[in-house]
Amino acid sequence: KGAYLGKTVQMIPHISGEIVDTIVRMGQVPTDGSSVKPQICLIELGGTVGDIESMIFLEALRTLRYQVGHENFCLLQCSLIPNMGGVQKTK
Repeated sequence: KGAYLGKTVQMIPHISGEIVDTIVRMGQVPTDGSSVKPQICLIELGGTVGDIESMIFLEALRTLRYQVGHENFCLLQCSLIPNMGGVQKTK
């Protein structure tokens, strides 16, 4: 029912577990109109790594990698490095 029930809710494992469960559930939903489950699930985690706001999502992905096995999980980090006046700028 979504009631509080007086129990303690912790970021790890409760919230991160819900994030993992949502990723797994949504990763099994066909997106092409067929009834065939997708073979891959692509997740974009935006923001800046190290920001406290994204830590719970990074923990969820770490947990998911452990659950599905490292051979079934690929983590790719992309960074924008703008070229301003011939000089590459980073944060």
